[in-house]
Amino acid sequence: MRFVSVKGTEREQQSVLMLHRARELLVRQCTMLINAIRAHMAELGIVAPVGVPQIKKLFRIIADTVDARLPSLVRTCLESLVRQFLSLDKEINAAEKRIHAWHRMSEVSQRLETIPGIGPIIASALAASITNPEVFKNGRALAAWIGLVPRQNSTGGKQRLGKISKQGDQYLRWLLVAGAMSVIMHAKRRGTTNQPWLADMIARKPTNVAAVALANKTARIVWVLLRHGGTYQKPVAVQAA
Repeated sequence: MRFVSVKGTEREQQSVLMLHRARELLVRQCTMLINAIRAHMAELGIVAPVGVPQIKKLFRIIADTVDARLPSLVRTCLESLVRQFLSLDKEINAAEKRIHAWHRMSEVSQRLETIPGIGPIIASALAASITNPEVFKNGRALAAWIGLVPRQNSTGGKQRLGKISKQGDQYLRWLLVAGAMSVIMHAKRRGTTNQPWLADMIARKPTNVAAVALANKTARIVWVLLRHGGTYQKPVAVQAA
């Protein structure tokens, strides 16, 4: 039987979590608008490079009334979508400023930020969600609560591990995997001399699998810091004799 933590009644933590959920919704809506604008522009043969910053190139085309590639009716529709996107983007920035302000006041959140792959957004979400780490027996229990452990299909004394269960906190899992992916991308560009475990994982496994494995390890480190205090200490590279 696996036990999970009960959400605390602290209003401050609940307020921060609500702020995170509101930001998550706004981000999803922004993504929907970006996809819609890209699709409509692609139908007219206008394609921008992949990436949210690149969407501004499409915005400039939409705003250029001299550009004859867009019929007036199409431009009117797209201008409406752009206005909605800019409004949502402004709300997201405001929400992130509030999250950063809370992060600067939270000692726990600042300690979690010392872990590679965890920034103020992820750290504040973890600090507000896990108010009592003692309810988890160990780091693996916390990783299981988030949904970062393999699904077990064991029978006849044989252990068979499948894909990750995804039966935990979807938001925290998404944040941790995204943070792990950024660490892996940075490691591929600049190397992992002081992280042999990560280097071996990147070499043997696909990027997405390595990201989930690193997110699982990060969740275990989070439990250690929450349970025993302190900050993250980088591993020391061992030189061969």
